[in-house]
Amino acid sequence: MKPVNPMDLGFLLLERRNQPMHVGGLSLIKPPKGGTRAFMNKVIDQVMQHQKPQPPFNQRLTQKAGLWFWEEDTDFDLEAHVHHLALPKPGRIRELLALVSKLHASQLDRSKPLWEVYVIEGVQGGRIGIYSKIHHAMVDGVAAMRLMQKATTTDPDKEVIPLWALPPSKQGKVESDSSTSPLSAIVEASGKLKSQAGSARKVAREVYRSIRARRKDPDYVSVFQAPKSIFNQRISAGRRFAAQSWDLSRIKAAGKKHKATVNDVVLAMCSSALRQYLLDLDELPEKPLVAMVPVSMRKDDSEGGNQVAMILANLATDLSDPMERLDTIQRSMENSKARFKRMSQGEIMAYLSTIMAANGVNMALGINPAWQAFNIVISNVPGPRQTLYWNGAEVLGNYPVSIPIDGAALNITMTSYVDRLDFGLTGCSRSLPHMQRILKYLEAGLTELEKAKT
Repeated sequence: MKPVNPMDLGFLLLERRNQPMHVGGLSLIKPPKGGTRAFMNKVIDQVMQHQKPQPPFNQRLTQKAGLWFWEEDTDFDLEAHVHHLALPKPGRIRELLALVSKLHASQLDRSKPLWEVYVIEGVQGGRIGIYSKIHHAMVDGVAAMRLMQKATTTDPDKEVIPLWALPPSKQGKVESDSSTSPLSAIVEASGKLKSQAGSARKVAREVYRSIRARRKDPDYVSVFQAPKSIFNQRISAGRRFAAQSWDLSRIKAAGKKHKATVNDVVLAMCSSALRQYLLDLDELPEKPLVAMVPVSMRKDDSEGGNQVAMILANLATDLSDPMERLDTIQRSMENSKARFKRMSQGEIMAYLSTIMAANGVNMALGINPAWQAFNIVISNVPGPRQTLYWNGAEVLGNYPVSIPIDGAALNITMTSYVDRLDFGLTGCSRSLPHMQRILKYLEAGLTELEKAKT
């Protein structure tokens, strides 16, 4: 038995029916020659032979004395986690994304290990979709990407082990330790909470400093400067998922042209797209939107748990000129990164918890409707640079399916793969009409940077 660490516990406490807290991914694959049906029969038979999961995939939640712990599921049933589905003809990408939207909207069963995999055949062109979801209390985005890479190979002739049967890394794994008594585990969990609370004074000073510094420095993004927008409302349980890929060479060329990083260009694309989307709805705030941008702090090769910091970035959506928007985004990102250099990793985690807690309390109680810590989450997760294969099938793309929350109805996450950047947009279907238009506006945002003069 192992206690759930404080940050991972936060994802459990945030979960509600309208707010499932699992991350997901959709991989599109192309079977090798020989036909999709023969490939599916062979692969399903192969993967179902791996009946014994490895940590963290064999761990389920249990509660002792009001605290949450991980323990081994001794009644594990693989058929409750791995599912084989088929799209009705003609199996367009539109139908695939609609199915993923429905699958992503449902909560994971806490009486079982918190993950599921769906193998979906019938996609046009003989392709197959593999949708996976795993609770954010188990992994963060970087860890999920590493698991995906370990479950594939660069050798098209090599049979791979399913991700749930992969041996865990030596560092940072979620373990089952039968020698740990509930009492000693409770003490360990309490100690972690006490350790995090010890940094509260410095975190409070940093929050206060950020609010004051905003008055003097326009590049300093305060925790409550984000304007009220249609993204900042309570969400429903319905989800809408949209996905598309862009050539990394285009994004890198635009960055080189304007002396910007890939992440800066991506944020500028998102800024342009969100600005146009809100203009269409006559919902563009006068003040610029603020994005929460996760930055990995993982310093080892572990897959378990969460090791991220969150940077607040000014998206400059109030500016019509694309170069002015890019310049503002660059300055605010540099300013936010400098802020975290003053804090330890533990203090950064506590700072993040403070921001999220304040935002959540404000949203729940309506203390000040004008206060928002951020408007949207935009995350860029590094991915593999080589073509991957899954039991001989070529992986064509990996599209992240992430988490909208109350107060942030849209999440934009992208991951690099070989020479492309695969975008996944996950939003509340009730709050955000015609969300798929944002894909078109992302393309327009990149094009305007390509055409803009330096």
